[in-house]
Formats: sequence, C-alpha cells, structure tokens
Amino acid sequence: MHHPPTARDLILDRRDFLQRCGMGFGAMALGGLLTRESTAATLPGNPHFAPRAKRVVHLFMNGGPSQVDTFDPKPALQARHGQPIPLDGLRTERPTGTALRSPFNFSRHGECGLEVSELFSHTARHADDLCVIRSMTADVPNHEPSLMLMNCGDGRLPRPSIGSWVTYGLGSENDNLPAFVSLCPGGMPIKRAENWRSSFLPGSFQGTYLDSSIPRVEQMIENLRNPRSRDSRQAAQLDLLRQLNEEHLATRQHDPQLEARIRSFELAYRMQSEATDALDVEREPQAIRDLYGPGAFARQCLMARRLLERGVRFIQLWHGNGQPWDSHDDIEDHRRLARECDQAIGAFLTDLKQRGLLDETLVLWGGEFGRTPVVELPQAGSNKGVQKGRDHNHYGFSVWMAGGGVKGGHVHGATDDFGFAAVQDKMHVHDLHATMLHLLGLDHERLTFRYSGRDFRPTDVHGRVVRKIIA
Repeated sequence: MHHPPTARDLILDRRDFLQRCGMGFGAMALGGLLTRESTAATLPGNPHFAPRAKRVVHLFMNGGPSQVDTFDPKPALQARHGQPIPLDGLRTERPTGTALRSPFNFSRHGECGLEVSELFSHTARHADDLCVIRSMTADVPNHEPSLMLMNCGDGRLPRPSIGSWVTYGLGSENDNLPAFVSLCPGGMPIKRAENWRSSFLPGSFQGTYLDSSIPRVEQMIENLRNPRSRDSRQAAQLDLLRQLNEEHLATRQHDPQLEARIRSFELAYRMQSEATDALDVEREPQAIRDLYGPGAFARQCLMARRLLERGVRFIQLWHGNGQPWDSHDDIEDHRRLARECDQAIGAFLTDLKQRGLLDETLVLWGGEFGRTPVVELPQAGSNKGVQKGRDHNHYGFSVWMAGGGVKGGHVHGATDDFGFAAVQDKMHVHDLHATMLHLLGLDHERLTFRYSGRDFRPTDVHGRVVRKIIA
C-alpha cells in the first residue's frame, strides 16, 4: 500500500534540495550573503579592550599606485631623471632602466604641511586627517600573492580575509545586512572571491560581493525580490524551509556549512527592504550626489556611507575590475585613474566628518604594492615600445589611513632618496593588520580560530602594533 511522503522522507535528499533552492530565492547564499550560524552570534562581539574604531572602509587601488607619484615626493629622482640610480641588489620583476621622474607636481597641504601630488587635490584637503605610511613593505612583486597578503595575511596558503576576521571578532550591528561587503564596479578584481573569502572560518563571515556599476539595486543583487510571490507567502515558504533545514541539521550533528546556508535564506528575506534602501543613492539629495561627483567609484563611495550608517562592519571599495592601477605602459595613466576617484574620496571623508562618523570609522587607502622609481624597459607584446611606465615594487610603498584613532597630519617612515625601498620605520603588511585590529579593540595574537589542530590568527606568527601612528 502506498503512503504519502512524510516530512522526514522529504529531507532525505536535502543536499539536492539545497542546490535546487540555490537557483531561486536562496541563490544569494552563493554570493556570500551569509549570516551567523546562530541568532545569538549575529549580535556584536566583545572586543578585547576599548576600541577606537567600530568599522573599516578599505579604499583599494588595485594594481599598485606609484608612491613617488602620489604621497612620497622624491626631489632626487627629479634631479637624476634619465640617469642610472643605485639599486643595491634590489631585483625587479621585469627589466628596468634609468630613473623616471614624476610628471606630477607636489605641494603642501593643511596645517601639517603634508606633501601630496596634484593627482589627489581633493583628498589633500583632508591632509590634517591623514596618516601617511611611506614605509610599507610586502613579500613579492606579483599581484596575486600580494593581493592575498594584503587581504588575507598570506600570499600562498588559503587564509580568511581581514574583513572576515573583523566580523568574526566583532560581530554584526545589523541583522538585515551582511556585516562584510565588497563593492567592485564592472566585475571582479584578479583572484576574484578569494580576496574576501572566509576560508576555514564559518561561511557566514565571507564578504558579500556587489557590482556597484549596475544602476538598479534589484539587478545588483540577483533574486532580491520574487516577482511571483507576496511577502506573506515568502515568509511562509521560509518557515517551511527553516523547519526542513533544522530537521536535516539535527541528523548531521554540527555542520557549519549547512547552518550558514540555513541562515542565508533568512538574511536574504530580511534584506529585501533594507538593502534596497541602503544601496539606492538616488535617495540622497542632489547636493550630496554633486559633492561626490560622477562615475562608478563615486557611486560606491556614497553607497559605503549609507551602509556604514546602517551598521555594516567592513566595506571594501575596489577601484575597478582587473588591476586598473597597473601602469606598466605610461605613468601618465595615473592622472585618469585619480580623476575617477579623488573627488569621491575627498567627498567621502568630508561626509563622514560632517555626520560624526569618521572618528569611529577607520579608512584605509592603498594598493597591494607600489611601483619602481625607474622606467620599465619595453618588451615584445608588453608595454608598446614606450618608456614611461613603472614596474611592480614591494620593497617600499605608501598607504594612508584616516579616522578611527590614527594620528592625523602625520607621516610615518620613509623610503630611500629615490623611493625604491623602505629605510626608516619599516611597516610590513602584517604590522598594518595588527595595528588595524588594535584600533578595533582586537588583539591580533588573541583573535584565534582552531582549525586542523592549530590555533590560527590573522597575522599568523608575525605582526606588531605600530603605536607611533595611533593618536
């Protein structure tokens, strides 16, 4: 005699069921819209000590902006233009030649007298808020491992991104939005989702990627709304789905991936109203939109401010897909790139200050490394036979931070006379991460996660807090 299927019969083939659901309402789970494994875990975590900052915005100039053309002026380089300079055994990724002076003028700004290139005239208006680190170092002159080092603390092995560590340590301030968001216009950077992965941390801490160049929010986040189902019916569907999931989970003891998937459906449902509001910059007054200026980067800076106001913990703003700042052919291309983002960055800092958000928001600007002060020699099929570009440089480069407890109007460290290598107060990427976590109230040596028999931490076995840059 045939009996109708029971609820337990329905959950026997659960993994196939989840895959099918992933093509519909729950597909956002695949994009990283993952909330915590339990309701309690969505609440803000407890920092190790009183934080100076509560949230982070990383302005990522992917591809590697040149330090000697932006925030590290070198008069000696101007004087030696076209002449050989001592390399002191520093090897470059590609063949290089003589000194290449900067085609951009530098001038002093603010009460601190910070020297900034004409490329960033809008950003320079906040000179007294900027802490410029001119002595950054990385490990190798290649994009992929350097991106992984800057984002995940290791250039070779799979590790959680720093955004995942921050949300793991501090939790979320808004159950209706992802705690970690990565905005990149026009597609993804190289290494794609590995840049914001959660690795061995639970999947709920992975970053949520959004293409900020898409004009309509409903298209930016796929399947945000179900055109064939009312909210009340979706809620009933979600209740049934949760019941099936939890019954299935009970037979699996503890499956973090399944738990994260369960919560992702709930987050997707809650996001329908709040995400639409947060990402819709057309709701801003025209004066504010004019302040930020035109273009995709300006739009995503304005999105970032709206997300910050709603409690998003960690936001990355990539300049564009691929590696736009990779100026091998002609350093003059930096002018176009800066024009795409400088006004928006200046407006973003202004807006945060006016709204009282900058003091508790740590803003980081920079790339995965810098560029050589010497010209990259032409190669077949490479830089088109011209000699105006710069090669990759991990020996010394610049980043800056603002807000969140850093020392404004301050320059930390120095490179050599030509801007090739850090020679004073060197600061490795691990030190940068340790210091950022410290400003967030997290001890990088105590922020750990046990995996494969070992307690891992964001800086592995490295890193030191650089107290000279803390206000």
